[in-house]
Amino acid sequence: MSKKIALLLAIMMVSMLLIAGCGGGDKKPATPAAPAAGGNKLIIYTSMKESLIGGIVEGFKKKNPGIEVDYQSAGAGKLMAKIAAERQSGKILADIIWTSEVPDFYNMKKEGMLEQYKTPLIKEILNPFDDYDGYFTAARLGTLGIAINTDKIKTPPTQWSDLFKPEYKGAFGIADPALSGTAYMSVALLEKQFGWPFFEKLRANQARIGKGSGQVVDDTASGELAASLAVDYITYDKIKKGAHIALYYPPELLIAPSPVAIFKGGKNIDAAKKFVDYLLSKEAQVLIAGEGTLSVRKDVPSPEKLKLPPAEEALKRAIKIDYVKMQDSKKTVIKQFTDTLQGKK
Repeated sequence: MSKKIALLLAIMMVSMLLIAGCGGGDKKPATPAAPAAGGNKLIIYTSMKESLIGGIVEGFKKKNPGIEVDYQSAGAGKLMAKIAAERQSGKILADIIWTSEVPDFYNMKKEGMLEQYKTPLIKEILNPFDDYDGYFTAARLGTLGIAINTDKIKTPPTQWSDLFKPEYKGAFGIADPALSGTAYMSVALLEKQFGWPFFEKLRANQARIGKGSGQVVDDTASGELAASLAVDYITYDKIKKGAHIALYYPPELLIAPSPVAIFKGGKNIDAAKKFVDYLLSKEAQVLIAGEGTLSVRKDVPSPEKLKLPPAEEALKRAIKIDYVKMQDSKKTVIKQFTDTLQGKK
């Protein structure tokens, strides 16, 4: 036997002895960390901004240290396009979807994409859905009001009809409902409450169609607009940064619930249910309220400085609408809105 072969055999014998000494005999090897949620990360698709979803995910992970979590934050339209592409390829990669586009959830339920889960916390929350059956659950109550530039508008609006006054002429903006789902919901709610004459009067006062919901608030803060139809948390974020704007709510409230749902057929169903429960817990809802929107819990008030109505009162004042019919009539409503404000009607 050559010296090289003898040396190799010796090395192999030593290695085998070391392995046997570390993990052999009656001694069990160390148990590896439990794989997260069936071996995969819990994946969340959400339209919530990073500052909100990031804090909630961190809180959830502290409560559930054995579950890994990842999320993607983007506009609801982009997320739905991504989900459609994934579904076409054979598998939706996300476990959870959380956005503010209520009609999307009715569509996903209709197409059999969602897991039914009736959270035990449903008794503790304010549920805006009369037809609740567990396929999706409201996790926050977004509001829209009239944001004004306080340097330009000195008398705060108290009614929607105030928008027809001279001080708003040519200086009131609404985000394009063809580009923003939240804007479409607000247009549909206002049309349901006041009819198309409301928008005809806005046109007569030279109201403008803006781009996204954030853009019209930016334009109000800069003074390009005197006022806009504005989302609560976007507006309060600008106020926090020093913008000379304020948000006011007429009696007929525009409420945009933000549902959360679990995708059917995923490997992480149990972890997803835990996330839904955490999202509805007081701990997570305090984070939601702190971001400038209404919690779904009665025991989580909004910060006083935001001057938001209590959630229970807000739901009573909210304009009611059939979300399924709202989705079915979307193209027609958007066209009529655009034609009206552009003077084509």
